[in-house]
Amino acid sequence: MFSSPFPSQFLLLAAAVFVLAGLVKGVVGLGLPTVAMGLLALAMPPAQAAALLVAPSLITNLWQLGRWATLRPLLWRLAPMQIGVVLGTLVGGWCWGAPAGAWASVALGAALLVYAAWGLAGAQLRVAPRVEKWLGPCVGALTGLVTAVTGVFVLPAVPYLQALGLPRESLMQAMGLSFSVSTVALAAGLSSHAGFSSAEVMVSLLMLLPAALGMLLGQMLRSRLSPARFRLCFFIGLGMLGLHMMLRQVS
Repeated sequence: MFSSPFPSQFLLLAAAVFVLAGLVKGVVGLGLPTVAMGLLALAMPPAQAAALLVAPSLITNLWQLGRWATLRPLLWRLAPMQIGVVLGTLVGGWCWGAPAGAWASVALGAALLVYAAWGLAGAQLRVAPRVEKWLGPCVGALTGLVTAVTGVFVLPAVPYLQALGLPRESLMQAMGLSFSVSTVALAAGLSSHAGFSSAEVMVSLLMLLPAALGMLLGQMLRSRLSPARFRLCFFIGLGMLGLHMMLRQVS
């Protein structure tokens, strides 16, 4: 008989968080780990929040990958970056362990604040093809280190992928690929440091349903809601959440 380490009230709250996070991902193509980690970390240790994130993040990202015929060229192009992601995450986990303590909450809050500022600035970066071979692995390794510390894997991966100038659908696939690799690497790092228990794995699997429901709702809203307006609200909300997490630890 499965016994959850969390009270039923928390499971309901976590389910609501994953519906919201899935909805965000369904509309803008990213944000599930960022929203889920940011909100769950207000009520639980970051390492535990990261453990609950593994299954919903991995499955929704695999869902986002789309057709193999269009994905195959991206796999070859982005392979050096993904190798960097794996190495950076594992090295970061070996050096610092699973996200834990007040420092992890501050780091997560800072990452959310930086990500929100970047999104609101609307910076348009461009990466020349000739520098991809060395810049991709560097960006991947740095993304892995940020993932190991905070459990969030959008920085600097997403700005880099957007700077490649990929078509919209290819960009969605590229983000799905990068997030999938980051999720697997994060799970491996947590496992090696006993960062999650079998009960937490079961709860993570339970969160698949609300995350999938939210993603479906988000995809339905995508055609009706202005992406620009939604992104504005999304980044403002993330910035306020990140600032709150930082101030809570230093006050």
